[in-house]
Amino acid sequence: MDGGKEQLIILKDITIISDSLNIDIWLKGGWAIDFLLKKITREHSDIDIVTFVKNREKLERELIQKDFIPVVVKEPFQNRQSIFLKEDVEVSFGYLDYNSDGDLIMHELPEWVWRKDSLTQEPVIFSNISIKLIHPKQLLEEKLTYSKIGYPHRQKDEESKKLLRKIIEV
Repeated sequence: MDGGKEQLIILKDITIISDSLNIDIWLKGGWAIDFLLKKITREHSDIDIVTFVKNREKLERELIQKDFIPVVVKEPFQNRQSIFLKEDVEVSFGYLDYNSDGDLIMHELPEWVWRKDSLTQEPVIFSNISIKLIHPKQLLEEKLTYSKIGYPHRQKDEESKKLLRKIIEV
């Protein structure tokens, strides 16, 4: 394990790209927890990011221009997710939208309404990278939903829930 250095370099590249395009992105998943704690808690298999679906085309074009390799996404997820590889690191981009009631949702997934405070506005700086994060309460809700929707049990999710509960309690 390189301590996540390779993934952090790629994440820095992504923040430079999003800044150059003037689009907001939010870090989620395990890396968001690490940024909240300002330390690397475990090895990560990927990087999870969300942005608004309106940013998708220009973001994808620029990622390809910067040598990110697009990966085919399975049919049910194609309209709400893009996956790219760079240096064997998988980067997943989820796409957000608002439903007709003005609630934040994953694009074309109206049954999953996000918390009103899901998108933090102040970036967090860790390892010389400045990025906005998904609110820890939203991250925890997502982890709690996994078991309800039949998502396979993963020990890392249990550890993430413990860390998120500690973060939220502070």
